[in-house]
Parts: sequence; structure tokens; C-alpha cells
Amino acid sequence: MRGRAKPPPSPLPQRDGIDPVRVRLAEDPGGQWPTVRDHLLERFGGAIGADRLDAMLATGRFVSAKGPVTGGEPYAAGRYLWFHRDFAPEEPVPFPVGVVHRDEHLVVADKPHFLATTPRGRHITETAVARLRRELGLPLLQPAHRLDRLTAGLVLFVVRPEERGAYQTLFRDRLVRKEYEAVAPYDARLALPRTVRSLIVKERGVIAAREEPGEPNSESRIELLEHREGLGRYRLLPATGRTHQLRVHMNGLGLPLVHDPVYPVVEAEGAPDDWSHPLQLLARVLEFTDPVTGEPRRFESGLRLSAWSQG
Repeated sequence: MRGRAKPPPSPLPQRDGIDPVRVRLAEDPGGQWPTVRDHLLERFGGAIGADRLDAMLATGRFVSAKGPVTGGEPYAAGRYLWFHRDFAPEEPVPFPVGVVHRDEHLVVADKPHFLATTPRGRHITETAVARLRRELGLPLLQPAHRLDRLTAGLVLFVVRPEERGAYQTLFRDRLVRKEYEAVAPYDARLALPRTVRSLIVKERGVIAAREEPGEPNSESRIELLEHREGLGRYRLLPATGRTHQLRVHMNGLGLPLVHDPVYPVVEAEGAPDDWSHPLQLLARVLEFTDPVTGEPRRFESGLRLSAWSQG
């Protein structure tokens, strides 16, 4: 069976570093959508309402490769349309995105705490990828992996879309050495270094992951670098990449990370971010063999954890 043809390029430019939404008109064997509007109303009317949809159509917000689309046009399955979403106002994250390396293949960013890597939920334009696209003039920039919004440190972005898969494969196949730094309580009774292996379960819609009995699906090495005044500075070396893995493993050892809003107690959802109390977790080192150039790569964050540097 012949595969679906590659979609044509978008006639709309990015807005605030965010791509337009692409819509492919579905097959309609029963003829339930005589016009384009009929289909769009069924598809998006529940989210934005008929009045808003009609206003978008009237002002040319939906476009095809040939130009603006009117709602009364006959429905044609397989046709592509594009439009820009309306973004809710977002509070700017008051910290810059550093760049520790840039070449024709890669941008390695030093992401600050509180900034999401990619658009998701209520964080759209205030994300690392959107900011870097705008600031560096690289509209095709894409992340090769993701870093939690509350975690600071190194994120690898790919300049050329055709090379993204090669770099993503590195992370999928665990060929990247990752080194994190954390600040958490110090417990003299706890023997370190140690390797923690456990079964981590993360349910959709539930903020906190949890450890359960069973075959381990996660592994982290925990090393104590130094300690003072009841706190320790730790090196964390994850061998796997489960959601919240390092935070879960540290909490399981009785060493919850300083300023963690989830472990051991989940704080109220929707509370505004407290810029002065960032989660004390930093992705400090990324090391790998470049799949495109073949050269060894090692990058180190220039950021520091505030709970330790201010101590």
C-alpha cells in the first residue's frame, strides 16, 4: 500500500517561535461535512465555540497552500489547512536561556529553572525551544530530548530537522552519559555512593510518580560530593530516564531535594512559581559520540545551584 504523501510546507510563518497548527481534512464517506465549516465546527467547536470559529474563518485565520479558506467552501478530504492558536498570556520566566555551544548541527542550551523545554499545557511561548528560535533566528530548531520544567541545565537542540532522529536515537538507546547535581539533606547514617534500582510507576494525570515492588525499570547512582550545615551536594548519574526518576530515588532514600514541590508532599496545583526557591536539581554534564560528525562531545553547564552557592 502506498504511503500518505508528505504534507506541503506551511504557508504561515511561526508566531512567537511556535509553529502553526496543521489540519488534514479526514475522509468523509458518509458526506456528513458538506462544507469546510461543518468539519471545523465538529472538530474545534467544542473548544472555542461556533462564534469564535466563524470569526476566525471570516478574518482568514484558516489558510490552505493557496491562501485563506472560507467556511462555505466544499469539503475535500485530504486537504491540508493551517492556523495559529490564540495563546493565553504567560508570565515571563525572568531568567535567560544560556547557550554553551552552537554549530551547524547543534545548539546546547543552559535552561533555567521554571522554563519548560517544549510547549505543553499552559506553557507555550515561554519555553526554551520558542525562546531560542526567536533569539537565535533558527525557526527549525528542535529538541533532541526533554528536561523537566523545574530542572535547570543542559538541553540538546538540533539545527537541521533531517538530523534530529540521529540525536534522538542517542538518548533512546542510552548512549548519552548524563550527570546531574543536587542539593538535599545530609544523613551521616546513609552509606554512599550507592546504586538505586526500583520500579517507578507514573500514572497519567497524577503529578507524583511512585516506587512499587516489582522488576526495576530505573537505575540511578547516588554520590555524595560534600556536606555542610545539614545539607549535602550530590552527583546523580541516571542509567535510565523515567519521569522524575532522580527526585523519586532521592526521596526514597530520605533525601528529598531542596525546594521540591512534589516529593515528599505535593503542593497545591496552580500555585504561582516562587522564583527565589528553585528545585535544587541541575543537569550538569552531557557526554556522547556525535552520530553525525563522529567526534566525542562533552558539554558542561555554567549554572550553579543557589542553595549551595549561597551557603
